[in-house]
Amino acid sequence: MYFLPMFELTCPGKACVRNDVLSGLTVALALVPEAVAFAFVAGVEPLVGLHAAFMMGLIAAIVGGRPGMISGATGAMAVVMVALVQEHGTEYLFAAVLLAGLFQILAGVLRLGKFIRMVPYPVMLGFVNGLAIVIFLAQLQHFQLPGTNGQPQWLSGQALWIMLGLVLLTMSIIHFLPRLTTAIPASLAAIVTVSLLVIGLDLDTRTVQGVLADMSGNPQASIAGGLPMFHLPEIPWNLETLKIILPYSLILAGVGLIESLLTLQLIDELTETRGRGNRECIGQGVGNAVNGLFGGMGGCAMIGQSLININSGGRGRLSGIAAALFLLAFVLFGASLIEQIPIAALVGVMFIVVIGTFEWASFRMLGRVPKSDIFVVVLVAGITVIADLAIAVLIGVVVSALVFAWKHAKHIWAETFEDGNGARVYRLHGPLFFGSARNFSELFSPKDDPDEVIIDFADARVLDHSGIEAIDNLAERYQRRGKQLRLRHLSPECRQLLDKAGDLVEINREEDPYYHIADDRLA
Repeated sequence: MYFLPMFELTCPGKACVRNDVLSGLTVALALVPEAVAFAFVAGVEPLVGLHAAFMMGLIAAIVGGRPGMISGATGAMAVVMVALVQEHGTEYLFAAVLLAGLFQILAGVLRLGKFIRMVPYPVMLGFVNGLAIVIFLAQLQHFQLPGTNGQPQWLSGQALWIMLGLVLLTMSIIHFLPRLTTAIPASLAAIVTVSLLVIGLDLDTRTVQGVLADMSGNPQASIAGGLPMFHLPEIPWNLETLKIILPYSLILAGVGLIESLLTLQLIDELTETRGRGNRECIGQGVGNAVNGLFGGMGGCAMIGQSLININSGGRGRLSGIAAALFLLAFVLFGASLIEQIPIAALVGVMFIVVIGTFEWASFRMLGRVPKSDIFVVVLVAGITVIADLAIAVLIGVVVSALVFAWKHAKHIWAETFEDGNGARVYRLHGPLFFGSARNFSELFSPKDDPDEVIIDFADARVLDHSGIEAIDNLAERYQRRGKQLRLRHLSPECRQLLDKAGDLVEINREEDPYYHIADDRLA
Protein backbone atom coordinates (compact mmCIF):
# COMPACT_ATOMS: atom_id res chain seq x y z
CA MET A 1 0.00 0.00 0.00
CA TYR A 2 1.06 3.59 -0.49
CA PHE A 3 -0.14 6.77 1.22
CA LEU A 4 -2.56 8.98 -0.66
CA PRO A 5 -1.52 12.62 -1.19
CA MET A 6 -2.92 15.14 1.27
CA PHE A 7 -5.22 16.69 -1.32
CA GLU A 8 -5.81 15.62 -4.88
CA LEU A 9 -9.22 16.23 -6.44
CA THR A 10 -8.90 13.26 -8.80
CA CYS A 11 -6.23 11.41 -10.72
CA PRO A 12 -4.83 13.06 -13.86
CA GLY A 13 -6.74 12.61 -17.11
CA LYS A 14 -10.25 13.02 -18.49
CA ALA A 15 -11.09 9.37 -17.81
CA CYS A 16 -10.66 9.87 -14.05
CA VAL A 17 -12.89 12.95 -14.09
CA ARG A 18 -15.56 11.10 -16.07
CA ASN A 19 -15.43 8.06 -13.78
CA ASP A 20 -15.64 10.16 -10.62
CA VAL A 21 -18.54 12.28 -11.88
CA LEU A 22 -20.60 9.36 -13.21
CA SER A 23 -19.85 7.31 -10.10
CA GLY A 24 -20.96 10.27 -7.98
CA LEU A 25 -24.25 10.40 -9.89
CA THR A 26 -24.82 6.68 -9.25
CA VAL A 27 -24.13 7.13 -5.53
CA ALA A 28 -26.44 10.14 -5.33
CA LEU A 29 -29.33 8.11 -6.75
CA ALA A 30 -28.78 5.44 -4.10
CA LEU A 31 -28.44 8.06 -1.35
CA VAL A 32 -31.95 9.46 -1.75
CA PRO A 33 -34.02 6.59 -0.29
CA GLU A 34 -31.33 5.84 2.31
CA ALA A 35 -31.24 9.42 3.63
CA VAL A 36 -35.02 9.60 3.76
CA ALA A 37 -35.31 6.24 5.50
CA PHE A 38 -32.73 7.16 8.16
CA ALA A 39 -34.47 10.49 8.74
CA PHE A 40 -37.67 8.65 9.56
CA VAL A 41 -35.73 6.27 11.82
CA ALA A 42 -34.42 9.26 13.78
CA GLY A 43 -37.86 10.87 13.88
CA VAL A 44 -37.04 13.96 11.80
CA GLU A 45 -38.24 15.39 8.48
CA PRO A 46 -36.93 13.87 5.22
CA LEU A 47 -35.17 17.12 4.27
CA VAL A 48 -33.18 16.96 7.51
CA GLY A 49 -31.77 13.63 6.33
CA LEU A 50 -31.20 14.79 2.74
CA HIS A 51 -29.44 17.97 3.86
CA ALA A 52 -27.33 15.90 6.24
CA ALA A 53 -26.30 13.55 3.45
CA PHE A 54 -25.34 16.52 1.26
CA MET A 55 -23.31 18.32 3.94
CA MET A 56 -21.59 15.20 5.28
CA GLY A 57 -20.80 13.96 1.78
CA LEU A 58 -19.37 17.28 0.60
CA ILE A 59 -17.34 18.17 3.69
CA ALA A 60 -15.95 14.66 4.32
CA ALA A 61 -14.93 14.40 0.66
CA ILE A 62 -13.01 17.70 0.86
CA VAL A 63 -11.62 17.62 4.40
CA GLY A 64 -11.48 13.88 5.17
CA GLY A 65 -8.58 11.50 4.82
CA ARG A 66 -10.00 8.87 2.44
CA PRO A 67 -10.73 9.85 -1.18
CA GLY A 68 -13.44 7.71 -2.71
CA MET A 69 -15.25 7.08 0.59
CA ILE A 70 -18.84 8.32 0.80
CA SER A 71 -20.34 9.84 3.92
CA GLY A 72 -23.95 10.70 4.70
CA ALA A 73 -26.82 10.12 7.10
CA THR A 74 -26.53 6.58 8.49
CA GLY A 75 -28.70 4.12 10.36
CA ALA A 76 -26.02 3.45 12.99
CA MET A 77 -26.25 7.06 14.17
CA ALA A 78 -29.98 7.42 13.52
CA VAL A 79 -30.89 4.77 16.09
CA VAL A 80 -28.92 6.69 18.73
CA MET A 81 -30.89 9.86 17.98
CA VAL A 82 -34.37 8.41 18.41
CA ALA A 83 -34.66 8.78 22.19
CA LEU A 84 -33.21 12.32 22.19
CA VAL A 85 -35.64 13.51 19.50
CA GLN A 86 -38.62 11.89 21.22
CA GLU A 87 -37.81 13.29 24.65
CA HIS A 88 -36.41 16.74 23.84
CA GLY A 89 -37.05 17.57 20.18
CA THR A 90 -35.07 18.27 17.04
CA GLU A 91 -33.27 21.37 18.35
CA TYR A 92 -31.52 19.32 21.01
CA LEU A 93 -30.52 16.86 18.28
CA PHE A 94 -28.80 19.62 16.32
CA ALA A 95 -26.90 20.68 19.46
CA ALA A 96 -25.88 17.07 20.18
CA VAL A 97 -24.62 16.62 16.60
CA LEU A 98 -22.64 19.87 16.88
CA LEU A 99 -20.98 18.71 20.11
CA ALA A 100 -20.33 15.24 18.64
CA GLY A 101 -18.54 16.92 15.75
CA LEU A 102 -16.31 18.84 18.15
CA PHE A 103 -15.45 15.59 19.95
CA GLN A 104 -14.52 14.00 16.62
CA ILE A 105 -12.31 16.94 15.67
CA LEU A 106 -10.60 16.63 19.07
CA ALA A 107 -10.04 12.90 18.44
CA GLY A 108 -8.33 13.72 15.15
CA VAL A 109 -6.17 16.46 16.69
CA LEU A 110 -5.10 14.06 19.45
CA ARG A 111 -4.31 11.45 16.75
CA LEU A 112 -6.63 8.84 18.20
CA GLY A 113 -7.47 7.43 14.77
CA LYS A 114 -4.44 5.15 14.99
CA PHE A 115 -6.20 3.03 17.60
CA ILE A 116 -8.36 1.52 14.88
CA ARG A 117 -5.29 -0.61 14.12
CA MET A 118 -6.06 -2.50 17.32
CA VAL A 119 -9.14 -4.03 15.70
CA PRO A 120 -8.19 -7.69 14.97
CA TYR A 121 -8.85 -9.22 11.57
CA PRO A 122 -11.62 -11.58 12.84
CA VAL A 123 -13.46 -8.51 14.20
CA MET A 124 -13.07 -6.82 10.81
CA LEU A 125 -14.48 -9.92 9.09
CA GLY A 126 -17.42 -10.01 11.48
CA PHE A 127 -18.04 -6.29 10.93
CA VAL A 128 -18.07 -6.68 7.14
CA ASN A 129 -20.27 -9.80 7.16
CA GLY A 130 -22.67 -8.35 9.73
CA LEU A 131 -23.00 -5.14 7.75
CA ALA A 132 -23.68 -7.10 4.56
CA ILE A 133 -26.50 -8.93 6.33
CA VAL A 134 -27.87 -5.64 7.71
CA ILE A 135 -27.87 -4.09 4.21
CA PHE A 136 -29.64 -7.17 2.83
CA LEU A 137 -32.30 -7.19 5.54
CA ALA A 138 -32.90 -3.46 5.06
CA GLN A 139 -33.85 -4.10 1.42
CA LEU A 140 -36.57 -6.59 2.37
CA GLN A 141 -38.83 -3.78 3.55
CA HIS A 142 -39.22 -2.79 -0.10
CA PHE A 143 -40.93 -6.14 -0.74
CA GLN A 144 -43.65 -5.12 1.73
CA LEU A 145 -46.65 -2.81 1.60
CA PRO A 146 -48.35 -1.04 4.52
CA GLY A 147 -51.22 -3.19 5.80
CA THR A 148 -54.66 -1.99 6.74
CA ASN A 149 -54.13 -3.02 10.36
CA GLY A 150 -50.74 -1.33 10.64
CA GLN A 151 -48.84 -4.54 9.94
CA PRO A 152 -46.81 -4.65 6.70
CA GLN A 153 -47.84 -7.21 4.13
CA TRP A 154 -45.50 -9.01 1.73
CA LEU A 155 -45.93 -8.42 -1.97
CA SER A 156 -47.64 -11.26 -3.80
CA GLY A 157 -48.85 -12.21 -7.24
CA GLN A 158 -48.01 -9.99 -10.19
CA ALA A 159 -46.54 -7.18 -8.04
CA LEU A 160 -44.01 -9.57 -6.50
CA TRP A 161 -42.98 -11.05 -9.86
CA ILE A 162 -42.51 -7.61 -11.41
CA MET A 163 -40.41 -6.53 -8.43
CA LEU A 164 -38.25 -9.66 -8.56
CA GLY A 165 -37.85 -9.40 -12.34
CA LEU A 166 -36.70 -5.80 -12.18
CA VAL A 167 -34.28 -6.56 -9.33
CA LEU A 168 -32.75 -9.46 -11.27
CA LEU A 169 -32.56 -7.36 -14.44
CA THR A 170 -30.70 -4.64 -12.52
CA MET A 171 -28.27 -7.15 -11.05
CA SER A 172 -27.69 -8.78 -14.43
CA ILE A 173 -26.85 -5.46 -16.09
CA ILE A 174 -24.40 -4.59 -13.30
CA HIS A 175 -22.76 -8.00 -13.59
CA PHE A 176 -22.50 -8.35 -17.36
CA LEU A 177 -22.16 -4.78 -18.69
CA PRO A 178 -18.49 -4.33 -17.60
CA ARG A 179 -17.60 -7.23 -19.91
CA LEU A 180 -18.87 -5.15 -22.84
CA THR A 181 -17.88 -1.62 -21.88
CA THR A 182 -16.63 0.39 -18.93
CA ALA A 183 -17.48 3.77 -20.46
CA ILE A 184 -20.20 4.36 -17.86
CA PRO A 185 -20.68 2.82 -14.40
CA ALA A 186 -22.70 -0.38 -14.65
CA SER A 187 -24.86 0.61 -11.66
CA LEU A 188 -25.86 3.91 -13.31
CA ALA A 189 -26.62 2.16 -16.58
CA ALA A 190 -28.78 -0.38 -14.74
CA ILE A 191 -30.77 2.30 -12.89
CA VAL A 192 -31.40 4.31 -16.08
CA THR A 193 -32.32 1.23 -18.14
CA VAL A 194 -34.75 -0.18 -15.60
CA SER A 195 -36.30 3.26 -15.02
CA LEU A 196 -36.90 3.78 -18.77
CA LEU A 197 -38.31 0.25 -19.04
CA VAL A 198 -40.79 0.83 -16.23
CA ILE A 199 -41.87 4.21 -17.61
CA GLY A 200 -42.03 2.99 -21.21
CA LEU A 201 -44.07 -0.14 -20.42
CA ASP A 202 -46.05 1.64 -17.69
CA LEU A 203 -45.30 -1.18 -15.22
CA ASP A 204 -47.11 -1.07 -11.91
CA THR A 205 -44.26 -1.08 -9.41
CA ARG A 206 -43.20 1.05 -6.46
CA THR A 207 -41.10 4.14 -7.08
CA VAL A 208 -39.07 6.41 -4.81
CA GLN A 209 -42.12 8.66 -4.46
CA GLY A 210 -44.21 5.68 -3.39
CA VAL A 211 -41.71 4.81 -0.67
CA LEU A 212 -41.78 8.43 0.53
CA ALA A 213 -45.56 8.35 0.66
CA ASP A 214 -45.59 5.07 2.61
CA MET A 215 -43.01 6.29 5.13
CA SER A 216 -44.63 9.66 5.77
CA GLY A 217 -48.27 8.71 5.35
CA ASN A 218 -48.59 11.63 2.92
CA PRO A 219 -49.45 10.68 -0.71
CA GLN A 220 -47.97 13.99 -1.88
CA ALA A 221 -44.64 13.53 -0.07
CA SER A 222 -41.63 14.78 -2.03
CA ILE A 223 -37.89 15.22 -1.68
CA ALA A 224 -38.11 18.73 -3.12
CA GLY A 225 -36.73 21.49 -0.93
CA GLY A 226 -34.25 24.33 -0.65
CA LEU A 227 -30.70 24.91 0.50
CA PRO A 228 -29.74 24.20 4.11
CA MET A 229 -29.73 27.47 6.05
CA PHE A 230 -27.67 28.55 9.05
CA HIS A 231 -29.64 27.72 12.17
CA LEU A 232 -28.20 28.02 15.66
CA PRO A 233 -30.01 25.41 17.80
CA GLU A 234 -32.80 27.11 19.74
CA ILE A 235 -32.04 25.68 23.17
CA PRO A 236 -31.01 27.06 26.55
CA TRP A 237 -27.21 27.26 26.43
CA ASN A 238 -26.59 26.19 30.00
CA LEU A 239 -25.21 23.34 32.09
CA GLU A 240 -28.57 21.57 32.21
CA THR A 241 -28.66 21.33 28.42
CA LEU A 242 -25.09 20.02 28.41
CA LYS A 243 -26.10 17.24 30.82
CA ILE A 244 -28.86 16.23 28.40
CA ILE A 245 -26.87 16.19 25.16
CA LEU A 246 -23.43 15.10 26.45
CA PRO A 247 -24.17 11.33 26.66
CA TYR A 248 -25.74 11.33 23.19
CA SER A 249 -22.88 13.37 21.74
CA LEU A 250 -20.25 10.99 23.08
CA ILE A 251 -22.09 7.96 21.69
CA LEU A 252 -22.70 9.64 18.32
CA ALA A 253 -19.04 10.64 18.07
CA GLY A 254 -17.86 7.14 18.97
CA VAL A 255 -20.27 5.33 16.65
CA GLY A 256 -19.46 7.69 13.78
CA LEU A 257 -15.71 7.31 14.15
CA ILE A 258 -15.79 3.53 14.54
CA GLU A 259 -17.94 3.04 11.44
CA SER A 260 -15.95 5.60 9.44
CA LEU A 261 -12.51 4.25 10.34
CA LEU A 262 -13.53 0.64 9.72
CA THR A 263 -14.96 1.63 6.35
CA LEU A 264 -11.69 3.49 5.64
CA GLN A 265 -9.74 0.30 6.36
CA LEU A 266 -11.97 -1.70 4.02
CA ILE A 267 -11.60 0.83 1.19
CA ASP A 268 -7.83 0.85 1.80
CA GLU A 269 -7.73 -2.90 1.19
CA LEU A 270 -9.91 -2.73 -1.91
CA THR A 271 -7.91 0.08 -3.54
CA GLU A 272 -4.48 -0.95 -2.18
CA THR A 273 -3.91 2.60 -0.98
CA ARG A 274 -3.79 4.01 2.52
CA GLY A 275 -5.98 6.82 3.79
CA ARG A 276 -5.31 8.99 6.81
CA GLY A 277 -7.37 8.01 9.83
CA ASN A 278 -6.68 11.08 11.93
CA ARG A 279 -7.56 13.42 9.09
CA GLU A 280 -10.76 11.43 8.54
CA CYS A 281 -11.67 11.99 12.20
CA ILE A 282 -11.31 15.73 11.63
CA GLY A 283 -13.29 15.57 8.38
CA GLN A 284 -16.15 13.68 10.02
CA GLY A 285 -16.07 16.13 12.93
CA VAL A 286 -16.24 19.20 10.72
CA GLY A 287 -19.12 17.62 8.79
CA ASN A 288 -21.12 16.91 11.92
CA ALA A 289 -20.37 20.34 13.43
CA VAL A 290 -21.64 22.03 10.26
CA ASN A 291 -24.72 19.77 10.34
CA GLY A 292 -25.50 20.95 13.84
CA LEU A 293 -25.33 24.59 12.70
CA PHE A 294 -27.28 24.10 9.45
CA GLY A 295 -30.14 21.85 10.57
CA GLY A 296 -28.83 18.43 9.54
CA MET A 297 -28.97 15.13 11.44
CA GLY A 298 -25.27 14.43 10.96
CA GLY A 299 -23.81 11.11 9.91
CA CYS A 300 -20.63 9.23 9.09
CA ALA A 301 -19.07 7.07 6.38
CA MET A 302 -21.46 4.73 4.55
CA ILE A 303 -20.02 1.37 3.61
CA GLY A 304 -22.73 0.48 1.09
CA GLN A 305 -22.49 3.72 -0.89
CA SER A 306 -18.69 3.70 -0.59
CA LEU A 307 -18.58 0.27 -2.21
CA ILE A 308 -20.96 1.42 -4.96
CA ASN A 309 -18.59 4.32 -5.59
CA ILE A 310 -15.45 2.18 -5.68
CA ASN A 311 -17.09 -0.49 -7.86
CA SER A 312 -18.33 2.21 -10.25
CA GLY A 313 -14.82 3.58 -10.72
CA GLY A 314 -14.88 6.46 -8.24
CA ARG A 315 -11.48 6.87 -6.63
CA GLY A 316 -10.89 10.58 -6.08
CA ARG A 317 -12.37 13.25 -3.84
CA LEU A 318 -14.28 14.46 -6.89
CA SER A 319 -16.55 11.39 -6.70
CA GLY A 320 -17.71 12.28 -3.18
CA ILE A 321 -18.07 15.95 -4.09
CA ALA A 322 -20.06 15.05 -7.21
CA ALA A 323 -22.35 12.73 -5.25
CA ALA A 324 -23.13 15.49 -2.74
CA LEU A 325 -23.75 18.12 -5.43
CA PHE A 326 -25.94 15.77 -7.48
CA LEU A 327 -27.97 15.00 -4.35
CA LEU A 328 -28.46 18.72 -3.72
CA ALA A 329 -29.46 19.19 -7.36
CA PHE A 330 -32.09 16.47 -6.96
CA VAL A 331 -33.52 18.30 -3.95
CA LEU A 332 -33.49 21.71 -5.65
CA PHE A 333 -34.39 20.90 -9.27
CA GLY A 334 -34.83 17.22 -10.08
CA ALA A 335 -37.20 15.86 -7.46
CA SER A 336 -39.91 14.95 -9.97
CA LEU A 337 -37.49 12.86 -12.04
CA ILE A 338 -35.78 11.11 -9.15
CA GLU A 339 -39.10 10.21 -7.58
CA GLN A 340 -40.00 8.18 -10.71
CA ILE A 341 -37.05 5.79 -10.28
CA PRO A 342 -38.38 2.30 -9.46
CA ILE A 343 -37.25 1.18 -6.04
CA ALA A 344 -36.48 -2.25 -7.55
CA ALA A 345 -33.51 -0.73 -9.42
CA LEU A 346 -32.02 0.63 -6.20
CA VAL A 347 -32.68 -2.66 -4.40
CA GLY A 348 -30.83 -4.50 -7.18
CA VAL A 349 -27.84 -2.19 -6.77
CA MET A 350 -27.78 -2.79 -3.03
CA PHE A 351 -28.02 -6.57 -3.50
CA ILE A 352 -24.89 -6.39 -5.66
CA VAL A 353 -23.26 -4.43 -2.85
CA VAL A 354 -24.25 -7.17 -0.39
CA ILE A 355 -22.70 -9.87 -2.57
CA GLY A 356 -19.51 -7.85 -2.93
CA THR A 357 -19.34 -6.89 0.75
CA PHE A 358 -19.80 -10.29 2.34
CA GLU A 359 -16.52 -12.13 2.84
CA TRP A 360 -17.42 -15.49 1.32
CA ALA A 361 -13.92 -16.69 2.12
CA SER A 362 -15.06 -16.80 5.75
CA PHE A 363 -16.63 -20.20 5.08
CA ARG A 364 -13.27 -21.56 3.92
CA MET A 365 -11.80 -20.59 7.29
CA LEU A 366 -13.79 -23.31 9.04
CA GLY A 367 -11.39 -25.93 10.32
CA ARG A 368 -8.35 -23.95 9.16
CA VAL A 369 -8.11 -21.22 11.81
CA PRO A 370 -8.52 -21.33 15.60
CA LYS A 371 -12.06 -21.84 16.81
CA SER A 372 -11.78 -18.68 18.88
CA ASP A 373 -11.33 -16.62 15.69
CA ILE A 374 -14.41 -18.22 14.13
CA PHE A 375 -16.34 -17.46 17.32
CA VAL A 376 -15.30 -13.78 17.18
CA VAL A 377 -16.36 -13.50 13.52
CA VAL A 378 -19.81 -14.97 14.24
CA LEU A 379 -20.19 -12.95 17.47
CA VAL A 380 -19.41 -9.61 15.86
CA ALA A 381 -21.60 -10.34 12.83
CA GLY A 382 -24.49 -11.41 15.07
CA ILE A 383 -24.29 -8.37 17.35
CA THR A 384 -24.02 -6.08 14.30
CA VAL A 385 -27.30 -7.51 13.01
CA ILE A 386 -29.30 -7.55 16.25
CA ALA A 387 -27.83 -4.56 18.08
CA ASP A 388 -25.34 -1.96 16.93
CA LEU A 389 -22.14 -1.80 14.92
CA ALA A 390 -20.12 0.10 17.52
CA ILE A 391 -21.15 -2.25 20.32
CA ALA A 392 -20.34 -5.25 18.13
CA VAL A 393 -16.83 -3.98 17.34
CA LEU A 394 -16.09 -3.08 20.96
CA ILE A 395 -17.26 -6.47 22.20
CA GLY A 396 -15.27 -8.18 19.46
CA VAL A 397 -12.09 -6.33 20.44
CA VAL A 398 -12.61 -7.15 24.13
CA VAL A 399 -13.27 -10.84 23.43
CA SER A 400 -10.24 -11.04 21.11
CA ALA A 401 -8.07 -9.42 23.77
CA LEU A 402 -9.29 -11.85 26.43
CA VAL A 403 -8.69 -14.83 24.14
CA PHE A 404 -5.19 -13.53 23.39
CA ALA A 405 -4.48 -13.04 27.10
CA TRP A 406 -5.77 -16.52 27.96
CA LYS A 407 -3.61 -18.17 25.31
CA HIS A 408 -0.45 -16.29 26.28
CA ALA A 409 -1.04 -16.84 29.98
CA LYS A 410 0.02 -20.44 29.38
CA HIS A 411 3.21 -19.48 27.56
CA ILE A 412 5.29 -18.62 30.63
CA TRP A 413 7.74 -21.26 31.88
CA ALA A 414 11.17 -21.53 33.43
CA GLU A 415 14.22 -23.76 33.18
CA THR A 416 16.03 -24.28 36.49
CA PHE A 417 19.70 -24.93 37.25
CA GLU A 418 22.34 -24.27 39.92
CA ASP A 419 25.12 -21.78 39.30
CA GLY A 420 28.69 -22.10 40.56
CA ASN A 421 27.98 -20.14 43.76
CA GLY A 422 25.22 -22.40 45.08
CA ALA A 423 22.37 -20.13 43.94
CA ARG A 424 19.38 -21.52 42.09
CA VAL A 425 18.70 -19.82 38.76
CA TYR A 426 15.25 -19.66 37.17
CA ARG A 427 15.64 -18.72 33.50
CA LEU A 428 12.20 -17.33 32.68
CA HIS A 429 10.59 -17.58 29.24
CA GLY A 430 7.46 -15.77 28.05
CA PRO A 431 5.47 -12.65 28.94
CA LEU A 432 4.62 -11.75 32.52
CA PHE A 433 1.33 -9.83 32.68
CA PHE A 434 -2.06 -10.00 34.36
CA GLY A 435 -3.00 -13.20 32.57
CA SER A 436 0.18 -15.12 33.41
CA ALA A 437 0.84 -13.74 36.92
CA ARG A 438 -0.66 -16.76 38.68
CA ASN A 439 1.21 -19.26 36.51
CA PHE A 440 4.40 -17.29 37.21
CA SER A 441 4.02 -17.58 40.99
CA GLU A 442 3.44 -21.33 40.72
CA LEU A 443 6.84 -21.82 39.03
CA PHE A 444 8.71 -21.15 42.30
CA SER A 445 9.07 -23.06 45.57
CA PRO A 446 10.53 -20.75 48.28
CA LYS A 447 10.29 -23.57 50.82
CA ASP A 448 12.66 -25.87 48.88
CA ASP A 449 14.94 -23.29 47.26
CA PRO A 450 18.41 -22.41 48.64
CA ASP A 451 19.18 -19.12 50.40
CA GLU A 452 19.86 -17.28 47.16
CA VAL A 453 17.58 -17.43 44.12
CA ILE A 454 18.12 -15.67 40.79
CA ILE A 455 15.41 -15.00 38.21
CA ASP A 456 16.90 -14.35 34.78
CA PHE A 457 14.59 -12.25 32.56
CA ALA A 458 16.78 -12.40 29.45
CA ASP A 459 14.05 -14.34 27.58
CA ALA A 460 11.05 -12.79 29.33
CA ARG A 461 9.28 -9.44 29.50
CA VAL A 462 7.24 -7.80 32.25
CA LEU A 463 4.36 -6.08 30.50
CA ASP A 464 2.16 -4.45 33.14
CA HIS A 465 1.73 -3.59 36.81
CA SER A 466 0.19 -7.00 37.52
CA GLY A 467 3.53 -8.51 36.52
CA ILE A 468 5.39 -6.18 38.90
CA GLU A 469 3.00 -7.07 41.70
CA ALA A 470 3.63 -10.76 41.01
CA ILE A 471 7.39 -10.16 41.38
CA ASP A 472 6.84 -8.15 44.58
CA ASN A 473 4.63 -10.87 46.09
CA LEU A 474 7.21 -13.52 45.20
CA ALA A 475 9.96 -11.43 46.82
CA GLU A 476 7.92 -11.22 50.03
CA ARG A 477 7.54 -15.00 50.07
CA TYR A 478 11.33 -15.41 49.94
CA GLN A 479 11.85 -12.63 52.52
CA ARG A 480 9.59 -14.36 55.01
CA ARG A 481 11.90 -17.40 54.82
CA GLY A 482 15.05 -15.27 55.14
CA LYS A 483 16.11 -15.88 51.56
CA GLN A 484 17.37 -13.49 48.91
CA LEU A 485 15.74 -13.03 45.51
CA ARG A 486 17.81 -11.43 42.75
CA LEU A 487 16.45 -10.25 39.38
CA ARG A 488 18.67 -10.21 36.31
CA HIS A 489 18.49 -8.90 32.77
CA LEU A 490 15.35 -6.85 33.26
CA SER A 491 14.41 -5.12 30.02
CA PRO A 492 14.51 -1.31 29.85
CA GLU A 493 10.70 -1.28 29.72
CA CYS A 494 10.51 -3.36 32.89
CA ARG A 495 12.97 -1.12 34.70
CA GLN A 496 10.87 1.84 33.66
CA LEU A 497 7.77 0.15 35.08
CA LEU A 498 9.57 -0.49 38.37
CA ASP A 499 10.74 3.12 38.54
CA LYS A 500 7.20 4.37 37.94
CA ALA A 501 5.83 2.03 40.60
CA GLY A 502 8.13 3.60 43.19
CA ASP A 503 7.01 2.76 46.73
CA LEU A 504 4.26 0.50 45.44
CA VAL A 505 6.79 -2.34 45.22
CA GLU A 506 9.59 -3.14 47.64
CA ILE A 507 12.39 -3.91 45.18
CA ASN A 508 15.68 -2.01 45.42
CA ARG A 509 18.43 -1.48 42.86
CA GLU A 510 22.00 -2.76 43.25
CA GLU A 511 24.87 -3.41 40.90
CA ASP A 512 24.72 -6.78 39.19
CA PRO A 513 27.58 -8.77 40.75
CA TYR A 514 27.50 -11.46 38.07
CA TYR A 515 26.81 -9.90 34.68
CA HIS A 516 27.99 -6.27 34.98
CA ILE A 517 25.73 -5.30 32.06
CA ALA A 518 22.43 -4.55 33.77
CA ASP A 519 21.13 -3.52 37.14
CA ASP A 520 20.08 -6.16 39.63
CA ARG A 521 17.12 -5.59 41.89
CA LEU A 522 17.31 -7.24 45.31
CA ALA A 523 14.49 -7.97 47.71
